[in-house]
Amino acid sequence: MPEQRLYFLLQRAAHELRVDADRRCLGAAGITTAQLGALFAVRETPGLTQRDLAATLGQRESAITAMVNRLTGAGLLARERHPEQHRAVQLALTDEGESALDRLRPELDRFNAELRALLGDDFDDTVAALAKLAGFRTSAPRADGP
Repeated sequence: MPEQRLYFLLQRAAHELRVDADRRCLGAAGITTAQLGALFAVRETPGLTQRDLAATLGQRESAITAMVNRLTGAGLLARERHPEQHRAVQLALTDEGESALDRLRPELDRFNAELRALLGDDFDDTVAALAKLAGFRTSAPRADGP
């Protein structure tokens, strides 16, 4: 029964794709796919706080703090005072961050073209199905809270 293998196959596919995409991103711009996601999120939503970034990426704030520290240390992100929240800082993409995203564009295009070729006519349906799964929540209580 295929449904019994769905979770295993999703995990395996995610792992294989992440390893390949990380290799490509590291080679092209020296960043991981997780860091790429953070850079895209900050570019798409200027003034994003670390708390907002954590929510956007579905990560714990402690993990985002460490990632932002690495990205600011590498000169890809900058922290700026938040105009309304005294203790919060906003994140901004630096010129070097924009340049890293520009260097990655050809590799991302190649990666997506390879996936489109692999999946053929199923590509758009796969994207739609994964988008649904990304928002999936069960009614069972989560171990890390509500």
